[in-house]
Amino acid sequence: MKNEKLSSGRSLSTAIVVLGLTLGACSDATGPLDAQNVELAGSPVGTNSANPLNGMFFFVDAQSNARQTADAWRSSRPNDAAMMEKIASSPQAYWFGGWNVDVEADVRAAVSKAASTSAMPVLVAYNIPQRDCGSYSAGGASSADGYRGWMRAFARGIGSRSALVILEPDALAGMDCLNDTDRQTRLDLLSFAVTTLRDAGAMVYIDAGHSRWHSVETMASRLKAARIDLATGFSLNVSNFHTTAEQITYGNALSSLVSGKHYVIDTSRNGLGATGDAEWCNPDGRALGERPNSNTGHALVDAYLWVKRPGESDGACNGHPAAGTWMPEYALGLAKRAK
Repeated sequence: MKNEKLSSGRSLSTAIVVLGLTLGACSDATGPLDAQNVELAGSPVGTNSANPLNGMFFFVDAQSNARQTADAWRSSRPNDAAMMEKIASSPQAYWFGGWNVDVEADVRAAVSKAASTSAMPVLVAYNIPQRDCGSYSAGGASSADGYRGWMRAFARGIGSRSALVILEPDALAGMDCLNDTDRQTRLDLLSFAVTTLRDAGAMVYIDAGHSRWHSVETMASRLKAARIDLATGFSLNVSNFHTTAEQITYGNALSSLVSGKHYVIDTSRNGLGATGDAEWCNPDGRALGERPNSNTGHALVDAYLWVKRPGESDGACNGHPAAGTWMPEYALGLAKRAK
């Protein structure tokens, strides 16, 4: 993502919501899940009792594009299939937006299948009006009332089951393109989403961009306006490539300005950090980062997550296809270069 924008971007009774991801991460992977095709992955937290994800495992989609590719390559490209297993066996987020004909049913299917395995699904709510300011992941609800209705349906889908939801990547960090009236509308809608999801039992992480987008003071002000006080915390580096260490430095500073709120980091493609020019749209030479797990060793970092699905396009840039399109050879490169 650009420095100024992200987008391309328990018998647990609590759901976690992270708002603000980009369509480029996953535009079509939110359909009903097969109960036969479920895996578990991730490490439970061992020492940080303050971590709300303590002891949880994240849900792995055994029907993902990476899984299908690994299986298809097993005979003809065994070495590449083994590399693709790095992605196929790792938990990744499900993205929900206007492409879901029945978002309530789709969310319900995802969280129910995860609940049947005692795993935590990672969901992304990505339907804010004027999403991505008309760029590669343009779209979103057509009106404020439409978004409220969509968010109520999303929350109903969670029901009494567990879910980790990332709330509207780019929505706060990328709001500079809006006029004053539309900015206030966006803040009101994010506040509504936080309250609605929390009331449904969700743990909400509001997206806060990344370390090279806005100052901690600016982002703290925006998080407060979006009711970070009612959320579980915030998310960083969604669909981006900046190093985990850099995000922790930024995240700790930001946390200190929002009453010590915890955060999660998208490590899906930051194994080698960003390119020298901080290219955000399908840059070459990148690698998978830390596998998703909640045993981060950092008091304020609740989890490393793969919010962006590795191998799915950020957008029609640098010779690549539209946002959300699966690119097996790009995914293979990420896996081969990973530690």
